[in-house]
Amino acid sequence: MVESKAVQGGKSFEIGYSQKHGWREAVDECLSQVTVSLNTGNLGFIYTTDSFSDQMDLIVQRFRNQTNVKNWVGSTGVGILRSGREEYENSAMNIMIGTFPENSFKVFSGVSGQLQKFTENFNSWLENNLQTFSVIHVDPQTQNLPRLIPEFADILQEGYLIGALSSAHGHTIQIANGTQSAGISGVMFSEDVPVSTGVTQGCSPIGPQRTITNVSENIIFAIDDRPALEVFKEDIGEELASDLGRLVGNVFAALPLVGSDTGDYLVRNIVGVDPQHNLIAIGDNVEVGNPIFFCQRDKNTAEKDLTRMLQVMRRRIKGAIPRGALYFSCLGRGRHTFGDESSEMMIIQREFGDLPLVGFFANGEISHRSLYTYTGVLAVFL
Repeated sequence: MVESKAVQGGKSFEIGYSQKHGWREAVDECLSQVTVSLNTGNLGFIYTTDSFSDQMDLIVQRFRNQTNVKNWVGSTGVGILRSGREEYENSAMNIMIGTFPENSFKVFSGVSGQLQKFTENFNSWLENNLQTFSVIHVDPQTQNLPRLIPEFADILQEGYLIGALSSAHGHTIQIANGTQSAGISGVMFSEDVPVSTGVTQGCSPIGPQRTITNVSENIIFAIDDRPALEVFKEDIGEELASDLGRLVGNVFAALPLVGSDTGDYLVRNIVGVDPQHNLIAIGDNVEVGNPIFFCQRDKNTAEKDLTRMLQVMRRRIKGAIPRGALYFSCLGRGRHTFGDESSEMMIIQREFGDLPLVGFFANGEISHRSLYTYTGVLAVFL
């Protein structure tokens, strides 16, 4: 997690939102709610449902032309978020504008397999800033993401990443002073921007941590030197094991992050079981010696873990008043885990009050240098 620094004491961010169907009307309604930031802000975040995908170039251009804010980043989402509210599928647009120290951030785009090109383009900024934190938005079709994300963190002087994979019913769009439809884009912040982050899991363990002892890519043959399916059925219990067909979307593999001091783990789908050969397949490649346990998605434990994470963050910032926040939540969370009535966002609002906050429901969540699923990732600017 990124620890907060001394409180900056700057102005609170402002958010604007709209459910207008027309893109011009939606932009103008958002702008009518951020009157203070129009002249003082220098970085904006845009999150829209994918009903606006085809007009995104025009939307970004109008935001830049109608304000003094020339730097904008963001993404499409199947659902989008703001303080206390979740909007799904229908036309919806949320923005947040903040004021940051001069030269404390840099917008970038087009990061894919050619990391050397990124280094060359931004070498001057990286040399002059102790880069500590980046918000990234990612095309989910980008190749080799589990490898690319930690490599990108490395070239950012081991920078701390938070962000998410864009979502949409059709093609996804990312925003970085224009529109992108490939690779990684976002904004880098220097050490002059204090921030605190947290990750909340949407699952709870239902068995002990074990060790993979025979595997080929994502197909696990043995756990603790025993047949993998036998161990799996033992750990999840007789009731769940009696009907393996209903495990999809309910029971998952959890891969602990080696070296984590907070017990973080990556959740991966169970993509297949083979009773004849006593094996299981999961949605990620693993190796002999990797730790593994199994977990179940559960509303009550998800609510408890979200509350725990929020309370830990409140203690960590030691009474500082947050200026604004970003929240990225898995598509499997929100109404699918917490129920209707924007329950997930209401929990955040309960703990942090009317914090200016925007974000979206994602195809995958990014924290530090790992790609998660079924998680919520929060970044609070101080």
